[in-house]
Amino acid sequence: MKWISAIIKPFTLDDVREALAEVGVQGMTVTEVKGFGRQHGHTELYRGAEYVVDFLPKLKIEIAVTDDQAERAIEAITQAARTGKIGDGKIFVMELEQAIRIRTQEVDADAL
Repeated sequence: MKWISAIIKPFTLDDVREALAEVGVQGMTVTEVKGFGRQHGHTELYRGAEYVVDFLPKLKIEIAVTDDQAERAIEAITQAARTGKIGDGKIFVMELEQAIRIRTQEVDADAL
């Protein structure tokens, strides 16, 4: 199993959710986060004073998938979240050792 964590632009969420549903991903966790990479933030003007916004708003999507779903899920996120501009985000893939559904106590792929 794989744990996929993706940082995306907020306005791409609906497209990413739909793309993941099409490849069979049944659930996800979405968190509002802030951060920066190559974008390095930007400067804003507020009431005549300039200040730097170092952290930009992003969304973090976390999904657990079986090994055979992983590549399709990664491709779905990549296609749906890509605008071709700086700040599109990143995808991180990690091994998932175990998953347990609390209600039924199903484990691993059955728990997903």
